[in-house]
Amino acid sequence: MTALTTRPEPGAAKPAGPPSRPPGRPRPAGHGLLRHRRASFLVHRRSAVVAGVLLLLLAAAFVTALCVGETYVSPLDALRSVFGVPNDNDFVVGTLRLPRVVTGVLVGLAFGAAGSLIQTVARNPLASPDVIGITRGAGACVVGFLVLGGMSSGDIPYAALLGGIGAAALVYLLAWRRGLQAQRFVLIGVGISLALVSVTNMLLTKADVVLAQQAKVWMSGSLNGRGWDYAQPLALTLLVLLPFLAWAGRAQRTAGFDDDTATSLGIRLGRTRLGLAVIGIVLASAATAAAGPVEFVALMAPQVARRLARTPQIPLVSSALVGALIVCVADIGARLLFSPTELPVGVVTAAIGGPYLLWLLTRSRTGGAA
Repeated sequence: MTALTTRPEPGAAKPAGPPSRPPGRPRPAGHGLLRHRRASFLVHRRSAVVAGVLLLLLAAAFVTALCVGETYVSPLDALRSVFGVPNDNDFVVGTLRLPRVVTGVLVGLAFGAAGSLIQTVARNPLASPDVIGITRGAGACVVGFLVLGGMSSGDIPYAALLGGIGAAALVYLLAWRRGLQAQRFVLIGVGISLALVSVTNMLLTKADVVLAQQAKVWMSGSLNGRGWDYAQPLALTLLVLLPFLAWAGRAQRTAGFDDDTATSLGIRLGRTRLGLAVIGIVLASAATAAAGPVEFVALMAPQVARRLARTPQIPLVSSALVGALIVCVADIGARLLFSPTELPVGVVTAAIGGPYLLWLLTRSRTGGAA
């Protein structure tokens, strides 16, 4: 028996059925498409939820940091001072605590984003600005200017920025061999970092006692006494880099490929990796200039964010928010753990980051996913 087929008459309505998907690449599982006018963005749903939760936790930590200290301030009074409603705690909250907390949040955002970009370029969870020598370069430059040049405290941020960028440029130049090989990049960074520590210690032994003490306090990573003069340059840096960070969030999807995979797909990663590295270096140097080398934040934040979001690549926004949350909570702990004695925030983050680094090394050695 022969089956009969009929063609629809011209102008006849098409049979009902599921709408066909427009041609093009299939949308990855777990992603949604966000459209704004002519622009469209692919958003990982779980990453968006994680970023929203982190933002709420950061807001809670921000208010808590305004409330605690030698004098307790209620959350309502703290918020009144923030929004300019006069009350008895304006000096404590508005003058002493608010600039410090804002600086800490900005430092955490910068370190978290910098760690995300550096680890993406290096394809190694052990790579971070404090491991590959960026923060060490900033510290060595500050100590050198303090000891040899008689630099004032107001010039410290500029010296730190110069030292961080210089150390990163040295690492990048030494690691470049017809491309940026991830393992070589990390190993050379560790070597440069150790050399800079030796230079810093040598300078400290020859420094005046007062200058050496000032340098040691700065190198411990502290938010004590940080005012708007520290927060504003860092905020301006983040604002200027915002369009580049939007590009970096998309570029991370391909920058994590190994060289063989990128070559087989016809992707040139040299410029992409260079761009991501430069953005990460500037962010880490600016954060170090504002608060000193706050250790391990840039190391921990990207991996914590990736595990929360469960994405193949490190989520940039979530990593920045985790970094801000770590610094904010660590600052609260620095003020309360040994009250009335106040610890540098870098001491608290190092106490958290040291065991984390050991766990990460042990997990990598035993074959676990890093």
